[in-house]
Amino acid sequence: MEHRPLGRTGVSVSKLCLGTMMFGAWGNPDHADSVRIVHRALDAGINFVDTADVYSQGESEVIVAKALAGGRRDDVVLATKVNFPMSEEDPNRRGNSRRWIIREVEDSLRRLGTDWIDLYQIHRPEAGTDIEETLGALTDLVAQGKIRYIGSSTFPASAIVEAQWAARDRRLQRFVCEQPPYSILVRGIENDVLPTCARHGMGVIPWAPLASGWLSGRWRKDAGEPGSTRSDRLPARYDLSQPANQRKLDAVDELAQLADEAGMTLIHLAIAFAANHPAVTAPIIGPRTMEHLESQLPAADVVLDQALLDRIDEIVPPGATINPIVDSGWANPALEPAARRR
Repeated sequence: MEHRPLGRTGVSVSKLCLGTMMFGAWGNPDHADSVRIVHRALDAGINFVDTADVYSQGESEVIVAKALAGGRRDDVVLATKVNFPMSEEDPNRRGNSRRWIIREVEDSLRRLGTDWIDLYQIHRPEAGTDIEETLGALTDLVAQGKIRYIGSSTFPASAIVEAQWAARDRRLQRFVCEQPPYSILVRGIENDVLPTCARHGMGVIPWAPLASGWLSGRWRKDAGEPGSTRSDRLPARYDLSQPANQRKLDAVDELAQLADEAGMTLIHLAIAFAANHPAVTAPIIGPRTMEHLESQLPAADVVLDQALLDRIDEIVPPGATINPIVDSGWANPALEPAARRR
């Protein structure tokens, strides 16, 4: 497995990152099976594992702890995230405030069964919280040895720059990486997020290189609408009555034919595409089953030639996201009616 530098941290991570969102109630409730999947990924050379507190309300972190027990923890770059609600009743058990971050990192450490987190990421930006408030709390946690590095996830380019400047001006820890949505169908970050990360020396670990299943090969015009745990939770992303999702189906059919002509699976084409961008460190694969993992691992060795990349660009132009309303991963508050109308 090829290793790449994580920004300018000096840390090397595998070309693929194992995402664990599908371990637990959101996907695979069998802890033993999920542990086997993690072990297979580690044995294949993956040393980068990503989770989040909100994934199955902490269950994913518990499963990761089981998988890394017995001496495997030290060799893994372990990442988790904070922001999404961990309680429907308590409005303070969420967000990017110092109060919540300081409390929730302790819960993640406990669930993960570790004394430190290698990469602690802010899962989404929060307009109502000063970035200095967030970075200040994270800086204190680094000083305490509870976390090693900090990162952001699904931040727009303007927020990435603001955080970098705030860290510089206030002498706080800076985000060393960004975790954005990126796939052949969701290329919006090519416009500004990826160039911004490159300018600031940040690593990039894209989520959903398979476009949340659209590029898995199951979503085809002649295959009907396949059910999944993810489509149950996020129905708008898979609603085939939406014209934009019909356009995604058109693109998927063309991409599947392209992959077939190139002698590879659509899965390998999609993951290799996400890993190919010069600004990208390691796409996150998120298997739910061992079969999923085995179908994705070989993508680490796939090289796409220039002619094939040009063909992809013809199907989905650079910088384009076919359905940005549901696939961008972040709702811009500036586009809400209250922000636009007097």
